[in-house]
Amino acid sequence: MTRRTFIERSAGAAAVPLLASASSAVAQEATPKPTSNAPVGRKLRIGIVGVGSRGSWIAGLFKQHPGYEIAAVADYFEETANTVGDRLGVPAGKRFSGLSGYKRALDSGIEALVLEGIPYFYPEQAAAAVEAGCHVYMAKPFAVDVPAVFRMQALAKKATEKKLCFRVDYQLPTDPANQEVKQRIGEDALGGLAHIYSGGTCGKLPDPPVGPTIENLFKRAWYSHIGMSGDLLLLYDIHIIDGITWVTGQRAVAASGYARIVRPDPHGDRTDCGGVVFELADGTCWTHTTQLLQNNAVMYNLEADLMGREATAHLAYNGKVFVRGGPKHYAGAVSASIYADGAKANIAEFHRCVTEGKFDNETAHRSVDCTLTAILGREAMLRKTRLTMDEVIKEAKTREVNLRGLKV
Repeated sequence: MTRRTFIERSAGAAAVPLLASASSAVAQEATPKPTSNAPVGRKLRIGIVGVGSRGSWIAGLFKQHPGYEIAAVADYFEETANTVGDRLGVPAGKRFSGLSGYKRALDSGIEALVLEGIPYFYPEQAAAAVEAGCHVYMAKPFAVDVPAVFRMQALAKKATEKKLCFRVDYQLPTDPANQEVKQRIGEDALGGLAHIYSGGTCGKLPDPPVGPTIENLFKRAWYSHIGMSGDLLLLYDIHIIDGITWVTGQRAVAASGYARIVRPDPHGDRTDCGGVVFELADGTCWTHTTQLLQNNAVMYNLEADLMGREATAHLAYNGKVFVRGGPKHYAGAVSASIYADGAKANIAEFHRCVTEGKFDNETAHRSVDCTLTAILGREAMLRKTRLTMDEVIKEAKTREVNLRGLKV
């Protein structure tokens, strides 16, 4: 199952230094390899927050790994926490609900907190986990606005100091074929990078009217509200934006964009389609197109061409990857199951990092760059203008969500 298919099905149910000089470090880091479920020394007691749709699926993958005991679950909806808790064998007294359910999970004796709910809440939840001395594993995006990105950066640094893992679940970099392309690009396979083209397309998602509170959005429609999801570039396209950040070791320094809302009777503020041209620090031009429409479009879906003077490399979340031409030609391979295999690899790697004491937290470092790039692109698209990264960071615009009337 591709990520696009899963989301479509489950939706209905620079002004600041980087951590450990992340931009330069990313280009030199050891490439992560998928890790099998080898025999493990001990089980980690984990709590999972957000167990509807994808969170329930991820919980199943943790359950399959021999190195974990799911000791607690938390979801805003008590019924969801109980249903998934029954399936996972979590004791009734370790199932928590409401906005503060994650706090009770942290108090229940777990070692790690897994965040699979609404991204808007991740910084607060991650901060509580690190303060409690718990490791953190989270979906992406790990933040939806600039202040939250830098809060997460500080938390990742604090986690390293406290010898805690702070991992973001990006799947594309775990894929061997994409790793091979990255390695060859690093060996000058392209003869110098000239420009990049990438895209993301996902089918339509629910966008109902907001009720007396935003509770009705939590199950079906938080995707359609920028404050909770971050909009298209962060909600979905972040996969390929992260992939390009991973390969190039750069974040964008400027962006020009345009976006539209074209669905009838919109209730949320997310966009439906648009495009952005990023500028990287080395002058590379990067064009990205995006849409969230059910229209049978033929366009790149979490794929990218990195075009050099002598050759072109192709990254893909689902499909064939290759290097065409040049001194490092690579006929390629099909990356067909990154969504599931990548998640399994990250779950196994998280266990290894915790048990072997690997606390560099490189995925969080890279997340600063790719998330800032996505936010820059989003803001340029929404404002239909050109913005620099320095301007967006200095502005430090926050995205607010009205929590009035919700169950604590």
